[in-house]
Amino acid sequence: MPAREAVAALLKRGRDPVVTLTLRATVAATISYVIALRISTEAAPLTAPLTALLVVQVTLYSTITTGIRRVNSVVVGVLLAVGFSALVGLTWWSLGLVVLAALVVGQFVRVDEFVNEVAISAMLVLGVSQLAHQAWDRVLETLIGAGVGLLLNFLFAPPVWVGTAGESIEDLARRMRHLLLRVSEELDVPTAVEHAEARLHEARRLDQDVSEVDVALRRAEDSLRLNPRVKEGLLSRVVLRTGLDTLEICVVVLRVLTRSLTDLARRRGEDEPLFAWDVAVVMEQLFAHLGGALVSFAVLVTTQVSRNAEEAEERLAAELSAARASRDNVAQLLLDRVREHPHAWQLHGAVLAEVDRILDELTPEHRSQRLMEELDRAAHTRRERFAVLTRIRDTVRGGPGGPVPRRPAPRAGGLLLRRLQRGVWPRE
Repeated sequence: MPAREAVAALLKRGRDPVVTLTLRATVAATISYVIALRISTEAAPLTAPLTALLVVQVTLYSTITTGIRRVNSVVVGVLLAVGFSALVGLTWWSLGLVVLAALVVGQFVRVDEFVNEVAISAMLVLGVSQLAHQAWDRVLETLIGAGVGLLLNFLFAPPVWVGTAGESIEDLARRMRHLLLRVSEELDVPTAVEHAEARLHEARRLDQDVSEVDVALRRAEDSLRLNPRVKEGLLSRVVLRTGLDTLEICVVVLRVLTRSLTDLARRRGEDEPLFAWDVAVVMEQLFAHLGGALVSFAVLVTTQVSRNAEEAEERLAAELSAARASRDNVAQLLLDRVREHPHAWQLHGAVLAEVDRILDELTPEHRSQRLMEELDRAAHTRRERFAVLTRIRDTVRGGPGGPVPRRPAPRAGGLLLRRLQRGVWPRE
């Protein structure tokens, strides 16, 4: 067993983005330098491995876009240096002018983070005596580094980081569930304001967790773009993104819920529990079902097998049904307690309203509607981006004035979600 665990840990570590990027960048830089030694006239053509290090990313899409910007920045800088050298030599004011021109032009050619590279290339080329050879060698080495980085990712496609993003989404949902369970344990006991505020701060820290999950999801989205091993990449990105958006909304509502409980603790004395014993028992059940629904929802949007998706949907439906039943019981019990504590009825209503918002966000019908809206928006954006090709395609299919088929409105949320789920995940 220890050997198996060690092998499993090693394989898992090999799928880590940092490990993948380190190995690919090292191999690309070494190959680039070997090729540049044979082609370039420079004694130490270090621009090629430097470019490879900057170009290689954890996803194919990022590598392509970075390589294009990198080559573009170097070419623009070399051209500026050639133009300035034809007019003036290297002086303090010509150096200032070429740096200013390079930085300004770099903003217009959209090289993003490589704006400074335009000025660096221009300065290095402007300061050499054999301008033509230096300019050509710098462009050649840049092309070698970018080409090796792109070719390496084409021949050995980077992993699809959907699994890592899915694990991050599920982990976020479990943290939310744990917070709800800890809050429920303090409902029928005297709760100090400091303890209630601690739960509020814990809910606020979930915002940082959302940011970390967003980074992992962006990596997964990039890994699905232009990847030859992936089909239905757009649908995968939409499903994961809308799932994280839903959990992010629930995080905000959960933060407001803990704030309402903190305000309620301030209204109560330190020797008085937040809720009566019978109310606290039912509310503890409500929070348990609510946490289970959050985890089931996360599993539903990240599962890769249709049968597992159906099982996750059934668990989600059961948790939501039980949560709504508990919510109704809590509402009736709180209504009976209004006469005892009329000064806190606003906070009681706020707690119920926040629970209702989370339940509404997790409803399959609500999610199906979001999926359809995002898919329609993505299709509309693609049609606008490739308007010429779209008009040609419409003409071939039946004329530019023909009716454009629209996506049917969602009917049964569960059925639609299952149909979407079967085509969601990348097939390798």
